[in-house]
Amino acid sequence: MDYPHPRIKITASGEIDLSDAYAVGMGEWDKVDIAYGYQHFPDSVDEAAALKTILDNAFNRGLINLTNQDAAPAGGVHPLSNDWDNGTHPVDELVHKMKVRDIALKNFSKKKVRYGEAMATLEEILVPVYLFHRYQIEAAASVIGGLYYNHTIRGGVQSDPKFVPAAEQRRALSELLKTISPEALAVPENVLKILPPRAPGLRQTRELFPGYTGIAFDPLGAAETAAAMTVSNLLHPERAARLIQYHARNPELPDFQEIVDELLTFTFKAPVRPGLEGEIQRVVNYVTLYNLMGLGGSTQAAPQVKAVTLLKLEGLKSWLQGQMPKTRDANLKAHFVFAIAQIELFQDDPSEFQLPQSLSPPPGAPIGN
Repeated sequence: MDYPHPRIKITASGEIDLSDAYAVGMGEWDKVDIAYGYQHFPDSVDEAAALKTILDNAFNRGLINLTNQDAAPAGGVHPLSNDWDNGTHPVDELVHKMKVRDIALKNFSKKKVRYGEAMATLEEILVPVYLFHRYQIEAAASVIGGLYYNHTIRGGVQSDPKFVPAAEQRRALSELLKTISPEALAVPENVLKILPPRAPGLRQTRELFPGYTGIAFDPLGAAETAAAMTVSNLLHPERAARLIQYHARNPELPDFQEIVDELLTFTFKAPVRPGLEGEIQRVVNYVTLYNLMGLGGSTQAAPQVKAVTLLKLEGLKSWLQGQMPKTRDANLKAHFVFAIAQIELFQDDPSEFQLPQSLSPPPGAPIGN
């Protein structure tokens, strides 16, 4: 039982194809469930053995029985158990969804609003397009520190748990980092040019992007919202703890330090872009910094997770201090000074530091009563 995410394809000519958006007919597990729950057997048949055969046949075909517990948001463990996740692999699907998103953003125009309607209502349409990949971020992140497992029983045919291979985890990290690049987070200029401030009577609602610019659309606020989704998933305390433990058991797997190092290299230590892309970089840096601080001060994080996080914050502070004499750009220097000051305030007393919160995304999951 689920609210399926529409399956969106891309044609050979690079256009979006919605012809196969929703599945038709019964799902494979529906058939197994009906056979297991309702099938009648002759008296001569061992019912328990026959029921086990139904499940064994399903498992041997590659079907996996996992629930909402296994698809826990943000800290999900099994890469193949995620809400609103299509495709055969979550990382491949993230790549696909980013391509769909790119096409949709490039096609965004005044034509999305009916004649006579306020152009400001374009923002309502922009939100689900810009955040089209939001659930696939969670799915792809579950590959990192992930575990392939089944709810096995003794005497069953399902395999024992196994770590997600190292190469698969590193590919997931690489694709997730691309989602916080300036190219991915920049709202196209042609969209910004046609999006006016909210008209009288069009109030700001939770269905829109939050921001810092009042009634005017805030593209940096949108970037902060999207970046926080990726960074918070990468720095989830449960995922960090698994990375440390799994690496200790198998040194070929990435450890938590590697994940943080790659994140800092992609954010703070990346070549600085000019203009709006440079401002987006600084926004993503702040999101990264505050998520690291949140993890370092979290009561839910394992002690070694906190230890590694504090070490990386100290290393980042030293790196920033080393960059100050080389920095000529006034905005970049201000950014570095502020980041250093925030780290030092946090280091003085993590428990008392007032951690700024990233802007919250508009609701996306189905909302019930």
